[in-house]
Amino acid sequence: MAAADVLNLPGPQGQPDIAYLPNVETYNARAQRRQQSPDLPRSLPEGFPRKLGSDLVWDGSNVSDEYEWSYQLNSHDLEELDSAVKLYKESGKPLGEISQSTFPLPKLHEVLRSISNEIHNGHGFKVIRGVPVHKYTREENFIAYAGLASHIAPQRGRQGDRYNDQPADVVLAHIKDLTNKYDPHSIGAPAFTTDKQVFHTDAGDIIALFALSSAEEGGESYLSSSWTVYNELAATRPDLIHTLAEPWNFDNFGKPNAPGYTSRPLLHYQPAADDDPERLIIQYARRSFTGYWGLPRSADIPPITEAQAEALDALHFLAEKHAVALHFRPGDIQFVNNLSIFHARGSFRDSPTNQRHLVRLWLRDEELAWKTPAALQPLWDRLYKNVVAGKQVFPLEPSLGSGEKGDKEGLPIKSIEFN
Repeated sequence: MAAADVLNLPGPQGQPDIAYLPNVETYNARAQRRQQSPDLPRSLPEGFPRKLGSDLVWDGSNVSDEYEWSYQLNSHDLEELDSAVKLYKESGKPLGEISQSTFPLPKLHEVLRSISNEIHNGHGFKVIRGVPVHKYTREENFIAYAGLASHIAPQRGRQGDRYNDQPADVVLAHIKDLTNKYDPHSIGAPAFTTDKQVFHTDAGDIIALFALSSAEEGGESYLSSSWTVYNELAATRPDLIHTLAEPWNFDNFGKPNAPGYTSRPLLHYQPAADDDPERLIIQYARRSFTGYWGLPRSADIPPITEAQAEALDALHFLAEKHAVALHFRPGDIQFVNNLSIFHARGSFRDSPTNQRHLVRLWLRDEELAWKTPAALQPLWDRLYKNVVAGKQVFPLEPSLGSGEKGDKEGLPIKSIEFN
């Protein structure tokens, strides 16, 4: 079958009326209809908490009043950063060997370790501001970015496993509008368009996003506590907690040598044990269940259920209700606990002089890392296992990988599907 025919296939038979972009009227009608059923569970799954309590539970309406979520690099920090960038560049080492030892920050190190603790055990996010992005070359910016990030979370995850048709650990991804280079409707991920991104998570423990430049208009970053969303659902719709904790069929979008879909829950609860506090993780991306542009949901896998469709919308609209908006400035690095926070993006408009361009790392800090749920371990292994310093690639320019484009031929990066 031709690629164009594949792109035009309908979704699976019986798929509910749901698209990548949520529709509040459809959501409200579905919720009203489903709540009339006498068969909905009225209590939480056994062992699940009625309410989570932690600094990780916050509301966007007042989080800025109680928490200083940004750290501005001061003149001493910038001197130390500049010295480390110059030292590393003069060493001639590849970027994959950047680490706390090869990128020394004697005084700033303790600040960055406290930020790591805040990300894992505090409010779950922090923005470092003031990297002199316009002073550095593209390579020097990546050296500064990876160097700072290594003191927060030393382990970099792979975001692709091939580069220039050779095996590689691609550890950096560009988030930029590429619709001027590719047919917009062959793009399977909104990260590479100017479109709105709905609330979701990536893969891995920590997401780092470094702003090289900002849009002419829009492109706000939205963060929302998944623990706050859980508390509201637990209090008002315990049936949806059951739905989220049951297995879901994640579309693999025709990935070679893989089944059509893989199954696991969206929600993972870990009771307190030994020295670990209770933790709750929601890990998903909506497009795995609805498709997006060039990657429609596969026609030959089971459709999602009405309950799952409502749960997807509930996650989005409750996250939106409790979100905080952060505006990226050039030189900002946003670090987010991917295990406790949903993120989204507003649509944006670029101009010839102002074009939104972020670069992403997926990170892990073994010292402070949360225990990975068993259902997520295969995915985490694909990200973090056997990532070799000498094989790490930091592409200097953006391009689409196979997981982001409808046709999967001849692309320079083969991406890791993170759902």
